[in-house]
Formats: sequence, C-alpha cells, structure tokens
Amino acid sequence: MKKKIKSTFLAGIAGIIPIMLTAYILFSLMKMMDNLLKIIPAEFQPDELLPFHIPGLGVIITLILIFVIGLIIKSYIGNKLVVLGEWFVGKIPFVRGIYQALKQLVDAIFSDKSQSFKKVVLIEYPRRGMYALAFVTSETSGEAQDRTDQKCVNLFIPTTPNPTSGFYIIVPEDDLKHMDMTVEEAFKLIISGGIVSPNKHT
Repeated sequence: MKKKIKSTFLAGIAGIIPIMLTAYILFSLMKMMDNLLKIIPAEFQPDELLPFHIPGLGVIITLILIFVIGLIIKSYIGNKLVVLGEWFVGKIPFVRGIYQALKQLVDAIFSDKSQSFKKVVLIEYPRRGMYALAFVTSETSGEAQDRTDQKCVNLFIPTTPNPTSGFYIIVPEDDLKHMDMTVEEAFKLIISGGIVSPNKHT
C-alpha cells in the first residue's frame, strides 16, 4: 500500500513540475513583454486608453514591433542603416568583439540557410572508448582546415545539465557517427543526464 501511494505521489510530482515550470516561464516572458509597454508615455498607455486591461498585450505589440523592424531591415534604406551601424560599432574595440560574436551566434541559429545545430553526431570524447553527443555547427574552413590532412567539421559538445555551455572542437568527418535522433531529442537526453532517452528510430 505504501509503495502504491509513493508511486502515485511521485507520478503526480513528475507530471505537475514540467507543467508548472512551463507555465512559470511563459508567464514570466509575458510579464517581461508587458513591461516593455512602460516606455510608452503614460497618457498613451493601453490601460489608459482602454476601459479594461488586456493580458498579453505586450506580447502582441512586441511581436508586431519585431515584424516591423524586420521589414525595415530588409528594405534598401534599412539595410544601409544596419551596415552604417555595424561600421560604427566596428570602430569601438571592446564593443566590436562582443557584437560580432553575438551576431554570428544569432545568424547561426536563426538564419534560414544555416545548417548549424541541425545534425546530431556521436564522437569518441574525451578519449577513445568514451562517447559524447555533439551538434554539427559547420564545415571547417580557412587555416584550421588547411593545416589538417582530413576533411573536418566544427562541433559543439554541450554540457549537462546546462546545454548552453560546452566545448568547440574540430573533428575529422570520418570520425563522426551520424545519429537519427532530432536536435530536440538530443537536448532532452543531455539535460536529463541520460534519464530521458529518445525512442528508437526505425
């Protein structure tokens, strides 16, 4: 009887914690975006103009604003302004390095043409006989490739339980074992420390 009660209680915890954490993150994001409305002058605040409060209005306005900025950037004048802004930032030594690193990271993740983090591979790391999951970021090029005898690829090896940190390594393409699991399944496996295993692909 005690085992059944314990098992039921643990099942309840396992079921409710992901739901609560997901809801908490979503509500936190909505609250953060709603706070962005505070930059609008008080007399033009939606709560002042409307007779009732609209939850999540900040999310809608933020998404619209992002879309409008995207349209401006894709226009001829907007593109020239971005180039001018990047030229100006490029003249500031410390800021230049931070901006370029962040821009390359964002381009790698959100670019439609980017193949980064779309392939999961298995490699022998940190030594022979031990394996680690890694994500292919790109093919190795430039001096790093010129100084190797084999065709290589750039890999990112995430850490557990925080996959946003990890290691960058260059590995010969022949040493990779390509996996059938998706990037999402690989992240679940890494974050859980191997507890949550993906279903076997056929």
